[in-house]
Amino acid sequence: MAFHFAQAIGLLVVAAIAGALNALAGGGSFISFPTLLFMGVPAVEANATNTVALWPGLAASTLAYLKRLNAPVRVLLPLLVTSVMGGWAGALLLLKTPQHTFLRLVPWLLLGGTLLFAFGNSIRAIIGKTAIVDDLHSMSLQAITLGSIAEFLVSIYGGYFGAGIGFMTLAMLALMGMRDIHAMGAIRTLLAVAINAAAVVTFVVAHAVLWPQCAVMIAGSLAGGWFGAHYAQQADPAKVRGLVIAVGVAMTAYFFITVR
Repeated sequence: MAFHFAQAIGLLVVAAIAGALNALAGGGSFISFPTLLFMGVPAVEANATNTVALWPGLAASTLAYLKRLNAPVRVLLPLLVTSVMGGWAGALLLLKTPQHTFLRLVPWLLLGGTLLFAFGNSIRAIIGKTAIVDDLHSMSLQAITLGSIAEFLVSIYGGYFGAGIGFMTLAMLALMGMRDIHAMGAIRTLLAVAINAAAVVTFVVAHAVLWPQCAVMIAGSLAGGWFGAHYAQQADPAKVRGLVIAVGVAMTAYFFITVR
């Protein structure tokens, strides 16, 4: 499909905004994914291209969390394995979904992602009251097994669409008994990278990525991510979250009205 200079500039700006939002509060896909649809990119390719384009910024953000990543291998390895397996399964499911079917699912997926983004912290707080683990090395095998199964289901959704998986993962970690939000954030980011890495490889191998659009978006998201990370401490998190939720609601309403 044709990709014009004006579209490239617009996509560069949108991807930069998405990268900044991801660095500040998350939810950048609520802007970048619909923009690809507005430009006439088929729904499945739009989702695949968006996933690949935003992944480098997500991977780069893990560097900031490495010092917080103190989970033992017996806890982390099963979660990583199920993340990769689920991300791969979700990506394959997306590729086998007909374009018209996925387009009809878009408003519902956006609605689900928006609700998770809006109420994810409340859900995580409620689940987090059920159990507490002071030392991850003492986590029971049952908790690890249940958490890995839950992560596999989260990862399928992540590979298929992905909006809101950060909050789903935090809720899963809270259910396992974790309560250190910084350690949970580090694990959440690593698992998100693993999920999307499996999806990225699957989409690239299947030739589902539109590379001209993707290259522009990678440049924009990296620039926006750097800007967002640089000014994160100066931004009001509540206002940024409110902006993301407003965009999610607007995009959800638009696609519910227009998609038939």
